[in-house]
Amino acid sequence: MTITFRRLSAGDEAILEHIAPDVFDEPIHPGRLHDYLRQRGHLLLLAVDGNLVVGQCAAVLHFHPDKSTELYIDEVGTATTHLRRGIATAMLEAMFAWGRELGCTEAWLGTELDNVAANALYRRLSPSEDEAIQYYLFSL
Repeated sequence: MTITFRRLSAGDEAILEHIAPDVFDEPIHPGRLHDYLRQRGHLLLLAVDGNLVVGQCAAVLHFHPDKSTELYIDEVGTATTHLRRGIATAMLEAMFAWGRELGCTEAWLGTELDNVAANALYRRLSPSEDEAIQYYLFSL
């Protein structure tokens, strides 16, 4: 089958009825999905094989008071059955294009140092690489 890519918006929730394993970290919660798709600046792009969702790329527009809007790539996931087919690369390229359409001039993301597959993917996109420390705040 041919993989198609689809930008989700409010009202498109039904497409997520059939999701291959490992595309998302956890099961989709309908209320959270509803809120996500209606929030300004939240972007969700899907890779679809027939009627099966086999990939997802989520991003957020990061607005600043002193510089141009950035595209933050929040999540990228591909079904284990569809790895090594260029789906993640195509999703990122499509998300970058969507970000440019929305006025973004830069995109950024982060991943764990031991995530070999993700690091290989991101390095192929010729990024500038910075060492950074990331802190997770668990109770707010």
